[in-house]
Amino acid sequence: MKKTKFALTGLAAAMTMSFSAVTMSAEDTIKVGVLHSLSGTMAISETTLKDTVLMLIEEQNKKGGVLGKKLEAVVVDPASNWPLFAEKARELVEKEKVSAVFGCWTSVSRKSVLPVFEELNSILFYPVQYEGEESSKNVFYTGAAPNQQAIPAVDYLMNDLGVKRWVLAGTDYVYPRTTNKILEAYLKAKGVKESDIMINYTPFGHSDWQSIVSDVKKFGSAGMKTAVVSTINGDANVPFYKELGNQGISAQDIPVVAFSVGEEELSGIDTKPLVGHLAAWNYFQSVESETNDAFIESWKKYIKNADRVTNDPMEASYIGFNMWVKAVEKAGTTDSEAVQDALIGIAVPNLSGGYSAMMPNHHITKPVLIGEIQDDGQFQIVSQTPGTVVGDAWSDFLPGSKDLISDWRKPLSCGNYNVKTAKCSGQNF
Repeated sequence: MKKTKFALTGLAAAMTMSFSAVTMSAEDTIKVGVLHSLSGTMAISETTLKDTVLMLIEEQNKKGGVLGKKLEAVVVDPASNWPLFAEKARELVEKEKVSAVFGCWTSVSRKSVLPVFEELNSILFYPVQYEGEESSKNVFYTGAAPNQQAIPAVDYLMNDLGVKRWVLAGTDYVYPRTTNKILEAYLKAKGVKESDIMINYTPFGHSDWQSIVSDVKKFGSAGMKTAVVSTINGDANVPFYKELGNQGISAQDIPVVAFSVGEEELSGIDTKPLVGHLAAWNYFQSVESETNDAFIESWKKYIKNADRVTNDPMEASYIGFNMWVKAVEKAGTTDSEAVQDALIGIAVPNLSGGYSAMMPNHHITKPVLIGEIQDDGQFQIVSQTPGTVVGDAWSDFLPGSKDLISDWRKPLSCGNYNVKTAKCSGQNF
């Protein structure tokens, strides 16, 4: 009887020790959530960002981790399914107890998860250019706002290329429609007539561009310099540029400046129809800086493929991750509220050789670059802002937004404070 009791006691002790070891293991790591599509239509873009975050975590662990603890990645696949993004976000925060999440690509996926992060008071780093018109206490936007991409691109076309007529062509969803609404208002404020602005939307995956390109060609034959400002997303870009070539429209005739065509999209396709056209980003792989050279080298080594390219959303992920690390070290804790406060004012190196800082509106400072597509799929930088540009949460050119500011510092702590009424509306996005 005593022997049995001893055996049971020993078993219980062993189980307790085993449980304690698991608990200690969990306590000795800091979990980081990765919320990017690894399957479905967006996997081609988002898988790269998942790999970027994993590389950054591996590199940080080699430096000793954060607060003396190793980082542990928790990767989930929302499968390009917008409602599933919210479900997976809740799983990361509630079940996995991650300290922060790096993820989302499309605006609809971000808007799907936003209520979850606000309800649970967790942190999302969003690394892709977007339409603005949003500011959340729980989201840190490291991609470009319209004034860090779309507006400077229009200024370049207008001032450097003398463009007078404008085609605003986009995929039919929230980012292109909101961006083009801002651009239309901006162009009209610059004295452009409504008759000199053509707006067109097409569905995701659109492939028959013959009649639309014909309309663009006709619109550009009025004797005034014409350009296309493109918010066309995904694989629809390939037949679009091809049809421009088929109809004899060169970059010299009607230049296209794109906001969603980067190195990743150009890799592995015939770039001949695209040579000479433009893209506006905050980073290109061709940027010359020691920091960028080191990043490219690390990426190719990590991914084990010398042909893989880098791109703008990767840099935005790099900036966001390093800001989070620095904020956690500043706060001395991974507590979400403390890290949110600590993030404001954090500055880290970007890949262009300068620094990007997190502003009180949860947007960052970024340089703006205009690049010309080359036949090797890289970009020759033809224009660059002399310094960094502060991202605007709310557009200065929309009636409902121009009186709003975002400032998450205490005591204001408001995402849409109206400077005329001196009130916070209570909704932050």
